[in-house]
Amino acid sequence: MKINNLLSCIVIWPLIPVVAFTNINDYTMMFFRQPGKFLLIFIFLLSVKPRLNAQDSTMLQLPAQWNLQQCFDYALKNNIQLNSLRLSKMSSDQDLLLSRAAKLPNLTGSVSQDLNGGKSVTAAGNSSYRVNTTGNYGVNSSVTLFQGGYLNNDIKQKNLLTQVAGLNIAQQVNDITVLITQAYLNILLAKENIVYVQDVVATSEAQVKQGQQQYDVGSIALIGLVQLKAQLSNDRYLLVTAENQHRQNKLVLKQLLQLPSSYNFEIQEPDTLITNTRLYALQEVQDSALANRPEVKSSELGIQVSNLDLAKARAGYLPTLTAGGALGSSYVSGGANSAYFKQMDNNFYQQIGLTLSVPIFTRRVVKTNVEKAKIEVDQSKLVLQDTKTNLTQTIEQSYIDVLNAQSQYDAAVEQLKYSQEGYRIASEQLKVGAANIVVFLQQKNLYIQALQSYIQAKYNAALNIRIYDFYRGIPVKL
Repeated sequence: MKINNLLSCIVIWPLIPVVAFTNINDYTMMFFRQPGKFLLIFIFLLSVKPRLNAQDSTMLQLPAQWNLQQCFDYALKNNIQLNSLRLSKMSSDQDLLLSRAAKLPNLTGSVSQDLNGGKSVTAAGNSSYRVNTTGNYGVNSSVTLFQGGYLNNDIKQKNLLTQVAGLNIAQQVNDITVLITQAYLNILLAKENIVYVQDVVATSEAQVKQGQQQYDVGSIALIGLVQLKAQLSNDRYLLVTAENQHRQNKLVLKQLLQLPSSYNFEIQEPDTLITNTRLYALQEVQDSALANRPEVKSSELGIQVSNLDLAKARAGYLPTLTAGGALGSSYVSGGANSAYFKQMDNNFYQQIGLTLSVPIFTRRVVKTNVEKAKIEVDQSKLVLQDTKTNLTQTIEQSYIDVLNAQSQYDAAVEQLKYSQEGYRIASEQLKVGAANIVVFLQQKNLYIQALQSYIQAKYNAALNIRIYDFYRGIPVKL
């Protein structure tokens, strides 16, 4: 409520002239002098407040803390690309219904009523102007009995295209899942990095304080104190960088989920983060992906769709047999017998028949369609081959990434262990004044580098193993 009032003040203020109001009478006079401006302000505020309330209600429905599964669920419901693909599938469903209905007979009715005027001459030579009315009424229907299998193939093709649309949705879900997982782990990485860097900054502040005391009593030179302060400034810079990276990673996740820009959220940290697990054989994962991934199935269906296009094109060489029928009657006023219903009965007609249309010379239209359909079949086969090649290469790269990430993590753990111990020893020596400032700062920088490498390696290993398992069909979980 306070925000709405504040916004109202901000909106109203530029619209009010700079006038010194000393009492309520000034406001009253201003209203009567410029009532249109006040009415405009009032209407504007009435239109703004519902939108503000709608935004507030939307924000209240969002959780303050998200886990990974909540991110997946929210994206599946609200992602624009996914919803666009769902609409495309709905359009494909309508195309399928239309192709099935093409086998049914149609039915059209027609009614025409005309007013005709003109002169008429009698046998005696007299002329007169007469106005007659005419009416024609009919019902027509036709159904295709044979079209070279075109209608059946069209139904099969539209059914396959509906399946392809569903597979496109599944492929988009897979892509979003990987992107959200990566963004989520990047946020966790940044948060952990902030915690460690905050500890480093706190330690640096204590060391500067101790160095100041030692300098005051003459235990260290001024250059040593300056070096400690410079290190503290560098550590604070690292902290600011880590905090900025954390904000940037949150923005990436917010964009993937398409959350409101003003919404602030946190993510839930897992109790443990698995970074080393059983690594399945590369060939096993590739075979599983080739058998189950939606992009492969979509490309396989694409070949069937192209084959049906070829069959539909070849139907142009065959004759078409159509059955049709019609009922109708007509009426003309001014005749010898102008009774409306009598004329309708006398003029009532019925018609039923068959029409056979045989293509003889189509100026190469059918042949061109057939040849282009053959090219499309070959193109679809190349798409399938390219899809399989890219998928197997991507999985192989993921396999290599997992091996590298796990090796880097093991090495980072060992590196952190020894650099942490070296930094601890150098810190103890600094406390008692037995350490060289330069040596101490070297040990500290080595520790910070090892710490950042460890954090990066841990989350990199966690991400790569999950992506690799995801290609095998295992849902992503932390």
